[in-house]
Amino acid sequence: MSTERPFGRALCAMITPFTPSGDLDPDRAGELAVRLVAEGCDGLVLNGTTGESPTTSDAEKAALVRAVRAAVGPDVPLLTGAGTADTRHTVELARQAEEAGADGLLVASPYYSRPPQAAVETYFLRVADATGLPVVVYDIPGRTGTRVEPATLRRLAEHPRIVAVKDCSYDLYAAGRLIAETPLAYYSGCEELNLPLYALGGAGFISTVANVAPRRLREVLDAFDAGDTARAARLHARTLPLAELMMASGLPGTVAVKALLGGTVREPLQPADRPAVDGLRAAYEALAQAESVV
Repeated sequence: MSTERPFGRALCAMITPFTPSGDLDPDRAGELAVRLVAEGCDGLVLNGTTGESPTTSDAEKAALVRAVRAAVGPDVPLLTGAGTADTRHTVELARQAEEAGADGLLVASPYYSRPPQAAVETYFLRVADATGLPVVVYDIPGRTGTRVEPATLRRLAEHPRIVAVKDCSYDLYAAGRLIAETPLAYYSGCEELNLPLYALGGAGFISTVANVAPRRLREVLDAFDAGDTARAARLHARTLPLAELMMASGLPGTVAVKALLGGTVREPLQPADRPAVDGLRAAYEALAQAESVV
């Protein structure tokens, strides 16, 4: 396992397909996973917020991991979301994920209760000690209400199984310092920062938009790695209109993806309305048509 890119560069935060009646659809999940890998995703993140984890049962989470593992085989890194507001429940999900065949855990800090940093640190250490799986700390204070502070991340980096961060802190200064000063691999969780964080030494991205445009996002990293930073910047810029509509216009990312790919969302989420769908499709088609222009 590479310490710089432990799960590859381009990871998709995959949606969870449901049947029209709202049940888990493992066959469609497997089909989607195979397509995403074929179109450039190095790995997949299941059972995250994009996967509607707040409304799926523990049994469904394990079933999804097993279905996707069977579809993509043993060589594609699979991470699964395990963070909850309850340390004991998070540990249970971590152990279940290991048994189901996951390669790593994506763990958000405890949400809503907003614990102090000492408690946040203890929470992550308990999860890291519970299994043999590597842990990705998910720092998304806009959703959890609590940031994983840089000092806390420095201490967590000393644990051998805490290997990476999915960064939605919008603090490039702190991220750049932690990339330089710790062994943590930093994955962008915000599409508009995919290239800026990568240029600072980040590992890549974990992206919701990759459900619909995996090649377009990956080619930004390819151009940067090839030394053509100007082209990377142009390619990155052309992904932004779709990313903004999908992630920053008030529509949940899951709803936006399913508006483009089709599929049922679970309440309290509701399907996108017709104007939103039309706008998303227009932005998606513009991105697809721009392929040969840059």
